[in-house]
Parts: sequence; structure tokens; C-alpha cells
Amino acid sequence: MTEELKEIIEFANQNPSTWIATCEGDQPRVRGFLMWFADESGFYFHTAKKKSIASQLEKNPKVEIGFIRNADKPTFEMLRVAGVSQEVNDKELEKRLYEERPWLWDNVKNSGIDSDVLIFRVVNGSAYVWSMANNIQEDKIPRVKF
Repeated sequence: MTEELKEIIEFANQNPSTWIATCEGDQPRVRGFLMWFADESGFYFHTAKKKSIASQLEKNPKVEIGFIRNADKPTFEMLRVAGVSQEVNDKELEKRLYEERPWLWDNVKNSGIDSDVLIFRVVNGSAYVWSMANNIQEDKIPRVKF
């Protein structure tokens, strides 16, 4: 793993509150998410399978994610990640999710809607850090492939 990718992963893990953009037909959709974790294999998230984002990802797996660091300061930075969502069917990861975020199953249960949890990761993309310092030259910022 390159040093640049390590920095991207560190940024994401230290700032897990994010926005994910998808498309529904020709209408962009964006919503807040709490990323679960990121590593060299991708950026991991979870949601209820019955939510609209699950069907949006199935129809069009392309996404963009925005992370922000120091949002309350003029020197804030944004990490932009573009890639493809991929459903993860892994019993060990499901067990880990249950152990690390037990409140998730309470939320699903308390919703009154029976839904499985979907784990997905964002892969096969690129990422870069944007700030006001390079605002006008965003197209010249090097992209980090993952």
C-alpha cells in the first residue's frame, strides 16, 4: 500500500461522518452516513436492505463519498472518494459488525420493519483531498487509486 493511500484511509477512519451520493434514475441523491471503517480493501458501510439506497446501489453502483476534517475552521479539508459499491457477503464481517455496532440491530428491530442489514464497500476508485488552498485548481490535485 502506498503512503498516499495510507493517508486517505487514515483521513476517512478519523472522520467517519460522511455524505454518500447515489443516483435514482437521473436524480442525484445524497445522505449522511457513519462509515464503519476503511482499509486497503475499501470503504465499508452498512444499511438496511429495505432502504432506498440499497436499491439505488443495485441499479447503479457508482457512488461518491465526501468526508470533512475541521469543518468549523477556514482551513477545513474534504476527502472526495469516487468508486463502485460492492455488496459484501461475509459471515465473519457480519459477526464483527454485530459486535462493534450492536445498536444497529436494535434500530432495525425498533423500526417495526423486518429488514436484513446490507454491508457494502466502495472499491475500484480514486480519492483526493481538497481544501480552500487548492480550490481553484481542483482538477490538478493528484488522485489516489484504490
